[in-house]
Amino acid sequence: MSALLSGVLAHAAERPNILWIYAEDTSPWMGCYGDAINSEATPHIDSIARSGVLFTRAYVPAPVCSATRSAMIVGQNAIRFGGHEHRSSRGGPKIQLPNSYQLLPSLLQAKGYTTFNHGKSDYNFVWDSNAYNYNAKSKTDFADLVSRQPFFGQIQTKGGKNNTSQFPAERKVDPASVKVPADYPNNEIYRSVVAQHYDAIRMDDDLIGEILRGLEFAGLAENTIVVYFSDHGANNLVRHKQMATEGGLQVPFIIMGPEAWIPQQQVREDLVDLLDLSATTLAWAGIKKPTWYSGQDLFDDDFKARSFVGAHKDRLDHTIDRVRTIRTDQYRYVRNYKLDRIFLQPQYRDKKNYTQNLHQLYREGMLSARHREIYFGERPAEELYDVSIDPHMMVDLAGDSDFADELDRHRAMMDEWLAAGDMGEGDESVAALKANGEGTKWGEGVNVEYEAYRLDGDGDGLSDKWETLNGRDPQDGRLYFAFDCGAWQTEGWFSEDISSNLAGPLGALDFELDGASGSIRREGLNILASEADRALTLDLRSSAELKVITSVNGQAVGHVRIGASHTFQTTSLNLNSSKWVGDSIQSLEFTFIGDAGTVVEIDTIQIQR
Repeated sequence: MSALLSGVLAHAAERPNILWIYAEDTSPWMGCYGDAINSEATPHIDSIARSGVLFTRAYVPAPVCSATRSAMIVGQNAIRFGGHEHRSSRGGPKIQLPNSYQLLPSLLQAKGYTTFNHGKSDYNFVWDSNAYNYNAKSKTDFADLVSRQPFFGQIQTKGGKNNTSQFPAERKVDPASVKVPADYPNNEIYRSVVAQHYDAIRMDDDLIGEILRGLEFAGLAENTIVVYFSDHGANNLVRHKQMATEGGLQVPFIIMGPEAWIPQQQVREDLVDLLDLSATTLAWAGIKKPTWYSGQDLFDDDFKARSFVGAHKDRLDHTIDRVRTIRTDQYRYVRNYKLDRIFLQPQYRDKKNYTQNLHQLYREGMLSARHREIYFGERPAEELYDVSIDPHMMVDLAGDSDFADELDRHRAMMDEWLAAGDMGEGDESVAALKANGEGTKWGEGVNVEYEAYRLDGDGDGLSDKWETLNGRDPQDGRLYFAFDCGAWQTEGWFSEDISSNLAGPLGALDFELDGASGSIRREGLNILASEADRALTLDLRSSAELKVITSVNGQAVGHVRIGASHTFQTTSLNLNSSKWVGDSIQSLEFTFIGDAGTVVEIDTIQIQR
């Protein structure tokens, strides 16, 4: 060996190489996590755990790839610097990082590290590709890195996205043998989804074995820290990926390496934010943590266990949402901001059989009451779950008086966490909305936010594009509200004297009267009544007797009384009178007079012809 190379290797030994094996869309369903199905079926991932440290409660900053990856490479939750919206800066306006910020590989590179990333980056901001100064051409051959130590590298694996169609049949999991998580229907479709995720992990484990052998063959294993983790939970489970749940946010997180830096054969049960990995990576390299970093060195002598881990969900492709959540030792608290849309909004997986299966079961009344509530029910403003005994978040404790103190405690922690900054408070610009919700391969936007710039040709208060996407006629010049778009349940109806959320389960408005009366109103109309219009009808049901007053353009024009009923009743205002023809309807209002606490559900509001 030349004297020059000997000197390089001796200097490299003072600092470890650091390799992130970064899996996509993977839940912790491995043998080392006690999973019976994959016991002895994930030997290479399990070997990392046996050698080093396995973290049993590790959580990502967001349940979607780009927001998590953006946070990890910056060292700070994406809501703090504006990288929280999925796939930002791909079209439309570009997001710039604060001037003082540097990417993690840039910080390492400045201290003499070779840096590389084999596979996706997926950052939600403008960044300099020179942050990586080495082009890794192989995921498993590291010979060229021997003379480039110390190095920091990322190897991206497909994880849950692996195409397992050609995976050996004898190694595949039998769907009949799996246990479907409680928050999904236990049917053939979801058993197949679960089994396929096991197969995808097994397939990834094969690649991880090749990576580990490549390090050994190059003589780099003894001085390389290997970290295995994922960006979020399973991709084909619709309450995992993209959702602020235990399934969406909990990931595998395992580290092995030289004993000088990594404890041996240890299991850690403290709460971990994956942003801690960013801070820990810098600590391994001997780099002082920047002021903007929110993680901590997991192996620091002064390490203090977290009391909670925060996470967020915002726009995902064309689907707009805003959710904030914290995970404490025993509970998960969720705060929902967009209450005019259901949990299972229109999204990029709508054509998948497992998504269509949920909709079909809902239409046929075949979902359990809890599954109906989870996927298609009214969105609660906040949720609380004891995930220590209810990891699938089936029992919402937010309305249980026995947990009022816990709810208050978690509200306070959430407020404290958000007080440090949340750039998701406002809407995206029109340019950003158009870039992500118009003519995109993943779908067309149907949230109300897109209505701000779209045209409404017939004056019915719904844009032509929105009506087309929802199977309605944008040129019929007829008022029709069906409340069957899960991305905008209210279709613009609102109230100033009803405190409960108007958006009911998919297909209905649903609210409770606070006092002896309450009104709902729809403005932004500009539609002409024609001779073809026969009646303005309201299909509703009520828990008690009601008087319903109809007002057009602020003028009361009729009323009707209805009795309590479990079935929908149709109330009708005659429009056959010639006095209506040619009039412009600019606003509608229904006032409900009855007892406080009366529950009203509305199926449709429409003009009949």
